[in-house]
Amino acid sequence: MLGPIPIRAYALCIIAGIIVAVMWGERRFVARGGQPGTVTDVAVFAVPFGLVGGRLYHVATDWETYFGPGGDPVGALKIWQGGLGIWGAVALGAVGAWIGCRRRGVPLPFFADAVAPGIVVAQAIGRLGNYFNQELYGGPTTLPWGLEIYNRVDPATGAPDSLGGVALDHTPIEIVHPTFLYELLWNLLVAAFVVWADRRFRLGHGRAFATYVAGYTLGRFFIEMARTDPATRVFGDIRINVVVAGVVFIGALLYIVLVRKPREVLPALAGDTPDGPNGEDEPKDTAPAPSDADEDGPGDRDRVVAEPGDRST
Repeated sequence: MLGPIPIRAYALCIIAGIIVAVMWGERRFVARGGQPGTVTDVAVFAVPFGLVGGRLYHVATDWETYFGPGGDPVGALKIWQGGLGIWGAVALGAVGAWIGCRRRGVPLPFFADAVAPGIVVAQAIGRLGNYFNQELYGGPTTLPWGLEIYNRVDPATGAPDSLGGVALDHTPIEIVHPTFLYELLWNLLVAAFVVWADRRFRLGHGRAFATYVAGYTLGRFFIEMARTDPATRVFGDIRINVVVAGVVFIGALLYIVLVRKPREVLPALAGDTPDGPNGEDEPKDTAPAPSDADEDGPGDRDRVVAEPGDRST
């Protein structure tokens, strides 16, 4: 608690993920030839758009919980209780990023490639919040890393409260697959793969971002099928997120295959304008494409610690 305000672990995980994504995205953006501060400026638009988009997707695909018989319409606004759909977050977050990029004169695909691995690491950090909320898990298991689920209640009323309640009985009612943990680990692998592929093939024009999307949706397709929490079903008895993951994966894969342009080179910095130091009507030079040494050298600005003991990026 912060005075009368409850501090939710889920919200803290989301905030931590955003900070990591912005800081790492800034390093990658500058290493690729961008101006410092751009990622932070764009995030001012992208983050709130993404949070709203993520919540809208969740509410739209779980409509009955909030607006069905006996539903809680006000609960649709309680984002701190969990419930963010990554599909809506990325879609509407991209709109916010487009607005920010337009204001800074940066191509959206260039920006997206720089922030791609940071976004998927942010998703991994956000998945930690599902542990505290006791949500998004799979079926029963006897594996040693199984998640223990307890019957949490409000100690004052005895009413079930899985979010803010306490476990009066310390015997778990169920031990289940922590599918959110599986997704967390998969996301870290995707981040490492995107960084490797970006360095190896010098991806540009949104291909690094598409690689992140393809990698994430591939794992999400199978992890989603292992989940047992209530979900909207389509085409008979298929979880809607399984369908969305499959469709988005195909779209991302097609983009990677069809887009073959070399990595972009940003125009000259603002100082090299027609009235700038070149003293000519048009700037002569452009910001040079960063070499491998620029991104991967001893002073590598493209490096983060993805998890304890992991020195890769």
